This record gives sequence, structure tokens and C-alpha cells, in this order.
Amino acid sequence: MEINMSTSLAQAERGAPLSGVTILDVTRVVAGPYCTMMLADLGAMVIKVEHPSDPDFVRGFPPFNEGIEAQGSGYFAQYNRHKMGISLDLKRPEGRKLFLEMAAKADILMENFRPGTMEKLGLDYETLKPLCPRLIYTSISGFGQSGPNSRRPAFDSTAQAAGGLWSMNGDADAPPVRVGSIIGDLAASFYATIATLAALRERERSGLGQRVDVAQQDSVVTLTENAIVNYTMAGIVASPMGNEHPFARPYGQYACKDGYVFFGSYSDKLWREACCVFGMPALADDPEIDTMSKRFDLATYERRLRPIIEGWFAPHTKAELEVMAGDRIALTPVKSMDEVLADPHLAARDMFVPVQVGGKSVTVFGSPMHLSATPVQARGVAPGLGQHNKAVYLDWLGIDPQRLEALRADGTI
Repeated sequence: MEINMSTSLAQAERGAPLSGVTILDVTRVVAGPYCTMMLADLGAMVIKVEHPSDPDFVRGFPPFNEGIEAQGSGYFAQYNRHKMGISLDLKRPEGRKLFLEMAAKADILMENFRPGTMEKLGLDYETLKPLCPRLIYTSISGFGQSGPNSRRPAFDSTAQAAGGLWSMNGDADAPPVRVGSIIGDLAASFYATIATLAALRERERSGLGQRVDVAQQDSVVTLTENAIVNYTMAGIVASPMGNEHPFARPYGQYACKDGYVFFGSYSDKLWREACCVFGMPALADDPEIDTMSKRFDLATYERRLRPIIEGWFAPHTKAELEVMAGDRIALTPVKSMDEVLADPHLAARDMFVPVQVGGKSVTVFGSPMHLSATPVQARGVAPGLGQHNKAVYLDWLGIDPQRLEALRADGTI
């Protein structure tokens, strides 16, 4: 393959998109660590700050490399690659002083404590704003920095419950079911990433930082699709629908020989194509099911459409159906995680990468962000607790070795 050397050199010279940006990461668990990891993948230098005797407790989440809980958590590695790890007790006067020195030099501070915690430490936004006017101060919390519920404790499930998502998930005529992933944490991380980058862009114009406030509950509300307008315009309260779609049929999960597939040929064009794929082209002109509105009628769907579709899929495996569908119709196997990891398309997209943690390699998900000129670097190392104390405190911040030793001796770091 011929390589354009001038283009390759130009790409290399541009470097990572966030090269030169420094982030103080005072977050734990996922809502926050995932955000700073995405920014680290984009080239930012992220300094993960952990208490020397009470670090991020996901270091104790399984699975582990050879059972080494202190440094070998795959869960920790999945959200903390590319970061520099330092230890620091923010409750100690010397610890607070050291943190303020770092904040004055950093571009972004990110925290996900319950509102009021950073204020008690004397490290809240209003305190730091006059000291560090260029600092972008990003806070992620369950209910946000304002409002009557702002100081309530929250987890991912709190956000799913309070944001309405839990109430509309699950099977019809059954109790609601929590979404299987920590979508409240993840959504807050996505929005915090976007908002932080927007604040960084604005600072290029004004020279001033600002507060970024992202709530898990707010983030979940935006994931409820048509539930808000259905209620405000039609008075319809969303409820669990299982795998059905509120206004499209066929569009859902169907059984096949060795599992299930998603099939979504609800428009007239896609339905006609599906009929051709399964050897029944004349069916597309059947006057009872020849339009999208007719196929959406529940009684017609159950009596005519569902038996036909189930008959199409029952003799075939997921793999066979995927080949038959090809590029023509939306038909996708419902894949288990082992099948996802074996997916050649995901491999081609570099979606599984090795990360070093505790001296061992762990395979985690890569980055879905693909930039042509400044590629994202998803491979890396998850830091040990305090692993980069010397590099950060001596080399980056520039304190003298005697002070570092004194901080280490009295337990501040």
C-alpha cells in the first residue's frame, strides 16, 4: 500500500488533540473517572488524586489479576488508563496547600463528590475561582449543584429511578427493570466530557475558566426518548414495553434456531426488501399489510405479521440470518459478550485494547472516537496508588525533595 509521507508527517506533527492540557482528577468509581479517561485518550495529562489510605474503592472491584486486589482490578483499569496516579490527603492543611498549588497550574479540575464536600475542604469553585481564574472546574453529582435535592446521596440506580428511565424499562405488565448497564454514570460522564471541552474552547477566547455542573438525574432524563413529549402533548405516561417499539412494527427481538435477532424492517421500503430477502416478494403487495400504518396495527401485527416473521427466522441460526440480511435490511444477532469480543468488525475498529494494571495486561474496551488526523490513543497503563508522586510533585509541580519527603513522612501523600 502506498503511503503519503507528507500527510503522515503532518499528522504526527499535530499531536494529540488535547496535548498540553492538564487535568486534576479527584473523582471515584465511574462517573468522573470515565470522563477523565476519555480526555486522557485524547491526549490530556490526567493526574488522578487519591487519598493515601482510602483510594478509589473500585481498585477493590473484581475481576483481579491473580487475585491481587490492591493493584490488579480490571474494572479499575477499564476507567483509568493513561492517568498519572498520586496520593494526597486533602483534609490535611499541607495537603490542601499542595492541591491549591497544583490547581493554579492545571487547566481542569474534575470532582464527583456530593455537593458540599469540596466546600468543607476549602476547595470548592467559589474558593478557587479568584485564585485560579483560568481553571475549568467540572463537578459531576447525582442531582447537580443547585436545586432542593442537590445534597442527596446518589448512585447510578438513583439516577435511573429519579430520571424516569427505570419506570419505562422492562416487560409490559411486569414491574419496571433497571437498565442492565450503569447508564446514569456513563451518561453523566459523556455530558461532562462535552461540557468540559466546550468550556475549554470558550477559555481560548476569554482566557477565563468556569464551573461545569453535570447531574446524573439530568443526564438520564435526556435518554428517555419520546417519553417527555408523549406526556406533555398527549398525556401518555411511559411504561415498560419490553422489546416493542412505541410506533414501529416490525421492530424488535425475534427467536431463531440458536438464539435471538433484532429485526427492524418497519418502513415500506425495508419491508419490501425483507420480503425479497426471504423469498416472498409478493407479500409486500398484500393489501392487509402493504403499508407501515397497517403493519403497526397491533391486532394485524399479531395475527398476520408475527407468524410470518417467526417462520422466516426459526429454521436459521443467527449467523445464517446475518449473512442473508447482508447490507439489505436491519437484522442483527443479539450477541452475548463472548460473541461481541469475537466480532471481527469490532476488532477492525480497534474496540478491544490491552491496558496494563498491576504489572499484567487486561483487555478492555477501546475508544469509539476516531479522528483521522490526530488518532485517539486508547492503549495505556492504569496507575498504581501514588505511583507518580515523584514525577508529579517534583518534576511537574517543582517542589523541593525535602518537602516531598516531609509530606511522605507525615502521611500527607
